[in-house]
Amino acid sequence: MTASETKPASPSSSAAADAGEIVRVSRPWDRIAVVTLDAPQARNSLSRRMIATLDSAIAALSEDTETAAIVLAATGPAFCAGHDLKELTRHRADADGGRAFYDETMQACARLMQHIVRSPKPVIAAVEGVATAAGCQLVATCDLAVAASTATFATPGVNIGLFCSTPMVALSRNVSRKRAMEMLLLGEMLSAEDAERYGLVNRVVPRERVLDAAIGMARIIAAKSPVTVAIGKEAFYRQLEQPLAEAYAYAASVMVENMMVQDAEEGIGAFLEKRLPVWKAC
Repeated sequence: MTASETKPASPSSSAAADAGEIVRVSRPWDRIAVVTLDAPQARNSLSRRMIATLDSAIAALSEDTETAAIVLAATGPAFCAGHDLKELTRHRADADGGRAFYDETMQACARLMQHIVRSPKPVIAAVEGVATAAGCQLVATCDLAVAASTATFATPGVNIGLFCSTPMVALSRNVSRKRAMEMLLLGEMLSAEDAERYGLVNRVVPRERVLDAAIGMARIIAAKSPVTVAIGKEAFYRQLEQPLAEAYAYAASVMVENMMVQDAEEGIGAFLEKRLPVWKAC
């Protein structure tokens, strides 16, 4: 098998296939894992259980050497409607008015988002429906995103007296400040086309093509050197938080370390010899 070719794999071959009934993990293609949020009756909201189950699936796939890229999808009309407001409301009856539960929930959600960013495997959102509040945060957190032409996005917390402060973290790192503030202050629904224009998603395709388009992107990534992709993803997010001079110094050191990796030697050699590379980990 060459670096540009892959073969279909059995959906049952996933190392994390039994992640839980509200999150399903399958392998529609070799080295590609599709993680599907499967709680349509709850609009795939990020309940404590959903957060924990999704986090476990991402963690398992991040360590799985047979996985090169992860596609995040969902069933039903909503990709993810954000936090489970019914669950949050029930805990107002707690002795502390819900403070401890709210703190634990927000911290758990923040850990999930950071685990997606820190995963050495690129994560691609395949958004067919509505993504609001923490669901919009989830899309913004993924490395890439494909949206259906009918998909919509919003951070509408301001409309119900709960500013989308944690979604703001991911949103403000993906779209311009003015666009982020517009979404956060107005709380209006954003069309897929506007989401692409804002930079929230990479591509907009017909609904029936969303998953195929996301898997297509994942397959292209899977043909690359996995160690190079992991090095690059980590470096991308680390340099974003650094001043310009520090970012260049850090990126230069990463380039040197990358040059010392066997796959860099193989890839450069293959380019010069006009042949396909054979990656060490493939």
